[in-house]
Amino acid sequence: MAEKIAKKNSTGPRKRRKLAGKSMGIAPKELLDGSAPKTVEELRDAIDKDGGKVFTVYREPFGGHWLVIAALPIEQVEPTPYQRNLSDAHARKLEGVIAMLGRFLDPIIVVRKEVKDSATRYWTPNGNHRLQAMKTLGAKSIIGIVVPEAATAYRILALNTEKAHNLRERALEVIKMYQELATLDGASEETYALEFEEAALITLGLCYLENGRFSGGAYHPILRRSDQFLKKPLESALEVRRGRAKTLMDLDKTVVEKVEALKAKGLTSPYLKSFVVARINPIRFRPKDAAPLSFDDVMERMTNAAEKMNVDKIKVEDLAKSGGAPED
Repeated sequence: MAEKIAKKNSTGPRKRRKLAGKSMGIAPKELLDGSAPKTVEELRDAIDKDGGKVFTVYREPFGGHWLVIAALPIEQVEPTPYQRNLSDAHARKLEGVIAMLGRFLDPIIVVRKEVKDSATRYWTPNGNHRLQAMKTLGAKSIIGIVVPEAATAYRILALNTEKAHNLRERALEVIKMYQELATLDGASEETYALEFEEAALITLGLCYLENGRFSGGAYHPILRRSDQFLKKPLESALEVRRGRAKTLMDLDKTVVEKVEALKAKGLTSPYLKSFVVARINPIRFRPKDAAPLSFDDVMERMTNAAEKMNVDKIKVEDLAKSGGAPED
């Protein structure tokens, strides 16, 4: 019996996903076949006029979408304005590697998007660190895979594989992207569900804009289950989001007061805030078949529970039984 339990609890390597049952995409010799659509030809002409040099147009091997590989004047390329801040350490590391090898081998993803009153003609949603490293090294041009569909620039979270995002970076990118998209059309949050990834990131993004040290990780699991995409146009939905962010930050002030009270009692732990949030979480032990709670319901219940929490009744062993580091 003990042997069976040991085998069941053993932690071996995770099994790889099974391969697809059938082949998909395009064979190598077919990637250049066919005539590129008019939009691709127009993009090719625009790159030439910008002073760039198109090497080839081809269809990517999975979905068959047309792409352009080109050398672009580096001064015309900038990162999308709503992505995370540059990591100096990561950029310096890339500078050193490129300089040591004497080669730039990893093209950046680019879309053509002219910026008014600016020399910028291209945005990169995936390649900012490589771009800045090349600029620092004094490069005159940079190789890019130019995607004809400019909307690709808004799919930064799905595209960016350069360096793993933490919660704060993801949320800030989403809210900056949200503010940009709100000026373009009357689409709703649901329209951009893929770009935003989670409704919770929108609300947390506004909190981080207000307070860069906001403890979003303590609330993220709760928001993922209660904060939903709004069906309003982005411009009007943004006001609702600001209200939600204020409610969450007001709750956090109460939580912080309880955390300080626990510290005054002599309780010390890096997880005190997570402990308090877990104690007032109305979703934690909610039956799976129960109707889901809305954002407003969750915030109201958490606020009431936080205000009523009696820290004098909390013991050291209560804290010891709780566990888990905050997601941040």
